Amino acid sequence: QVQLVESGGGLVQAGASLRLSCAASGRTFSNYVMGWFRQAPGKEREFVTAISRSGGSTSYGDSVKGRFTISRDNNKNTVTLQMNRLKPKDTAVYYCAADRFNGARLSNAHSRSDEYDYWGQGTQVTVSS
Repeated sequence: QVQLVESGGGLVQAGASLRLSCAASGRTFSNYVMGWFRQAPGKEREFVTAISRSGGSTSYGDSVKGRFTISRDNNKNTVTLQMNRLKPKDTAVYYCAADRFNGARLSNAHSRSDEYDYWGQGTQVTVSS
């Protein structure tokens, strides 16, 4: 079992930056691919980004490429999402997720929410125009 707790959400203006963190506990953190997803009201859960077990491989959704950066610290069992140049359409609940995975790199499946085994409770990000 893995427990994930997100933090860092809030209300910001368009163009601002925000950093989300996800703290993991319960299992060997470096055995897990970590991902971030988001869900806006009335919309399906959307892939934001994922990072491989070592941190050497990352993947981003098209809507956040060039603005968001994912990183992880396997010594501190944390994954961070740095969000820059935020837009109102980034408004959503952001979820951290973990996938028990043996591969060294990401697979195409890591952009799908059903690939992940554990989820955090989510943190709200609201971007005003």
